[in-house]
Amino acid sequence: MAAAPGTAAQGLRDDGWYTELSSLWPGQGLSLKVDEVLYQGRSEFQDIAVFKTGAFGKVLVLDGAIQCTERDEFSYQEMIAHLPLCALARPAKKVLVVGGGDGGVLRELSRHSSLEAIHMAEIDGGVVEAAKIHFPGMAIGFSDPRVSLHICDGIKFVQDAEENTYDAIIVDSSDPVGPAEVLFQQPFFEAMHRALKPGGVVCTQGESLWYHLDIIKGLAAMCHTVFVGGTVQYAFTTIPTYPSGQIGFMICSKADPETQAQLDPRTPKRSVDGADSAALGPLKYYSPEVHSAAFVLPAFAKRELQASLSF
Repeated sequence: MAAAPGTAAQGLRDDGWYTELSSLWPGQGLSLKVDEVLYQGRSEFQDIAVFKTGAFGKVLVLDGAIQCTERDEFSYQEMIAHLPLCALARPAKKVLVVGGGDGGVLRELSRHSSLEAIHMAEIDGGVVEAAKIHFPGMAIGFSDPRVSLHICDGIKFVQDAEENTYDAIIVDSSDPVGPAEVLFQQPFFEAMHRALKPGGVVCTQGESLWYHLDIIKGLAAMCHTVFVGGTVQYAFTTIPTYPSGQIGFMICSKADPETQAQLDPRTPKRSVDGADSAALGPLKYYSPEVHSAAFVLPAFAKRELQASLSF
């Protein structure tokens, strides 16, 4: 998850503290004590930095915004991957990930033995390389032989995909500012809907209930228009180093004319068969109980969103 474009150097103070500031959450900032700057550079697309901290381990920062830390990344990666795949009526065989260059989503998808092909469209190869060097615990996902990595524009990749190709599409995107803004707009969601198989599921990064309720409300209404006959739901997870300590997911299903059944993503249909993988380690956050609980919204959010969600 990223903020408005900036650089890590702008947030790094002389006393060794790094502070993330953004107009998306005005009047506050998250600060971490930096023990060492492991990498700082710029790719074709963005500023990339890796810090070592005592409290959260290594930290990946893109354009001045904290993307993930070793201590808490699993709550986001596990939920954005397992919520959609465990909600499907039929086991997924083919999945697309847009973004996700740190490899964490791929690591979690690797737990699903039903998958035959995992495609990733990541625009910035610099992020992939930084992850492989500094975050091997996440980048292990790239070693799965089922993974096909495409360094390209994810939007164009989806637009060029054949109709009814994927069982699930996962969008591990930044916030809706700058280049990432188009990932939250209707044409992209229409392209994803087209690329999904009937009964398939889209799961996208869905912003914070505390800061971006208006954005979520508009996104849900738009999804309701695109996924006619399907379902639109919002779930969330807790993660200390994201603004407000919470981040959500918009989960939408494509109607299946054959079954006429409307998928309810709130109820997991299967478990994660690699939940206790020796190579990947055990799950740390996701469980069937957490899956269902993630869709239970606080009263203020439910009031605002219930007109557009599938309750």
